[in-house]
Amino acid sequence: MIVRAALPTTDVLIRGVHAVDVRAGLDGLSDVLVVDGKIAELVPTGGLDSYDTGGLTVIDGAGLHCFPGFFDPHVHARTPGQGYKETIATCTAAAAAGGFTGIVAMPNTNPVVDSTSVFGALLETARQGAVIGIGFTACITKGMKGAELTEMAALKDLGAVAFTDDGLPVTDAHIFRMACRYQQLVGSVLMLHEEEHALSGGGAMNEGAVSAALGISGQPNIAESTLIARDGAIALYEDARIHVQHISASESLDAVREARGRGTKITAEASPHHLCLTDEKCRSLDTNCKMNPPLRTEKDRQALIAAVLDGTIDCIATDHAPHSRDEKALPFEEAPFGSTGLETSFAACYTELVLGHGLELGRLVELLGSGAELIDLQPAKLIAGEPADLCLVDLGRRWIVGEDGYVSKSANSAFAGLELQGKVVLTLSHGAVAHRDAALDHPFDTAGTR
Repeated sequence: MIVRAALPTTDVLIRGVHAVDVRAGLDGLSDVLVVDGKIAELVPTGGLDSYDTGGLTVIDGAGLHCFPGFFDPHVHARTPGQGYKETIATCTAAAAAGGFTGIVAMPNTNPVVDSTSVFGALLETARQGAVIGIGFTACITKGMKGAELTEMAALKDLGAVAFTDDGLPVTDAHIFRMACRYQQLVGSVLMLHEEEHALSGGGAMNEGAVSAALGISGQPNIAESTLIARDGAIALYEDARIHVQHISASESLDAVREARGRGTKITAEASPHHLCLTDEKCRSLDTNCKMNPPLRTEKDRQALIAAVLDGTIDCIATDHAPHSRDEKALPFEEAPFGSTGLETSFAACYTELVLGHGLELGRLVELLGSGAELIDLQPAKLIAGEPADLCLVDLGRRWIVGEDGYVSKSANSAFAGLELQGKVVLTLSHGAVAHRDAALDHPFDTAGTR
């Protein structure tokens, strides 16, 4: 179930924008008309020149690109219980600033989302404050302790879109096997944080030359890849559907390919920070670059990029993980894992993957939306009659991350201070203005608001 606040829609005519949507077979200059929350018409530029613009907000789209809204299947909204880091309102606003019109929140909150009572309260909170669509996962095990399965069927009936103990692996192989059997009954995918604790050993960063130089304990690649191999084998045996979150290591990609080659129903995601940064960023002991799984080596990063290009990676997901300034001000080994990512996702990937490695723009847009398919939804599409879930992007605009602050409640971005290219200037969620950049020429007034 995806929910959002009931916000007023705005009727908009975007003239002469470069619309790109691989799924709709679209790549060219277009006029886009949004009425009553839906795409009313989408035609080649000039096709709506005679349209009566009374009551519409008209936007000159020259120099801008229009994409279907992105969808992030891996976000930490920190609700309930951690509102000092993020709220559903601030999280969805940050997502909208990054061009997202749908996100999925993880359940490692306080309390964790392992019961129908907590889940029901979450839905009500989202209906009041979410400026874009948001779905919620529930835990695989009670208390995320890995010992007893949650009532997955009841949680699915209430609206849980997937199940995960994200932040923790399901260590016990028998419990994981039972979860795979339960997955067969409820249908919703198991999203997996893959980390063999006996190998990761509480490491604060990647195990390698940088960790050795800093004298900080590290996590080896095999802590991730060996558990992927185990879970892939169990999922195959039980004919279950699993999704590997935030892959970081080259060996993990091999494990996914091997499992997939044997017939396992396995998908995988990569996060922008693993695609764009390496453990060299940790030499400064910047805790914003401390995440789990950790930033790996350049070899791993290049392997991830190759996996995006060859289709091993099914979607890009941010693992948006906000923390307070006080928490991230702790010494590196004591600070919590995680980086924000919603506001920088498109720009980081466009800068590194499209401009730097030749990934087709349309393919990037597709990867940023395909996370919806993990929870059995159709990605947003630029097609007449579809909900107006779209974003406008200035691909030529260069900007410094954090220079103008953040929409998120937290500022712990691993990209802070870096110059990126490509800026989202407008996001519509079901026709409601979820984000508008101050640089957008045409101000939104009340003329087109319903």
